Amino acid sequence: MTARLHPFDAIDNARDYGDYATAAGRRIRPGVLYRTAHHARASDADLARMGGWGLDAVVDLRRPSERRQQPSRRPPGFAGQVLEISHDDGGEAPHIAFLKSADLTEDSGRAFMTRVYRKMPFDPGHRDVFSRYFRALGEGQGAVVIHCAAGKDRTGLLAALTHTLLGVHPDDRVQDYLLTNTAVDLAGRAPAIARQIREMTGRDASDAAVTAFLGVEAAYLEAAFAALDDQYGSAEAYLEQALGVDAALRNRIAARLAA
Repeated sequence: MTARLHPFDAIDNARDYGDYATAAGRRIRPGVLYRTAHHARASDADLARMGGWGLDAVVDLRRPSERRQQPSRRPPGFAGQVLEISHDDGGEAPHIAFLKSADLTEDSGRAFMTRVYRKMPFDPGHRDVFSRYFRALGEGQGAVVIHCAAGKDRTGLLAALTHTLLGVHPDDRVQDYLLTNTAVDLAGRAPAIARQIREMTGRDASDAAVTAFLGVEAAYLEAAFAALDDQYGSAEAYLEQALGVDAALRNRIAARLAA
């Protein structure tokens, strides 16, 4: 799995989420589906390397306020489309509010992340940009990169929905999602992140609490898919009814991405 990782100077959690077997007996082509954290700190060398991906589209899943705070850098000569969330609630980001107000324990971190995942598919901004992303997959020719801030939650859900659409086995879907924990070496970075939280909020968080909050766990993704089952009956029904991914679009995407 680690062969999927793409090391960059200052872009975290970069990897290929293609190259999986599908239920139709085909395989998703490698080199067309990429996922990362944000690109605001990208070095010139990072941008040159990303430019070599042949990107048709960049999908930025961050809120407008996040984009203003950390504007993206683009590869030289990039002429593809940029898909962004337009809705901005104008308030403090939920994870910042959590860090400032909640008990910073392992259990509270897990409970918070579970709540986030159960709500995430139904956010109007997410539904809009997810829908546009799938249309871009069906209409484009080159590669696509999806990212949010850390490239783990919003990005992780959208990658998992893509795998669901294409018939990737659920075990592979989860393993791809969990690869974030390897890509960012969360265990090694937890003490430094705890210090940053203390500097930002004046509050202490254990390494275990940091890992629960800033890492990914299969239970988080399962919570999102359980919410889809509750609201729509299945993730496939959500894709069709909420995101407009009908059979024709599904077939175009599968045909374009098949190896």
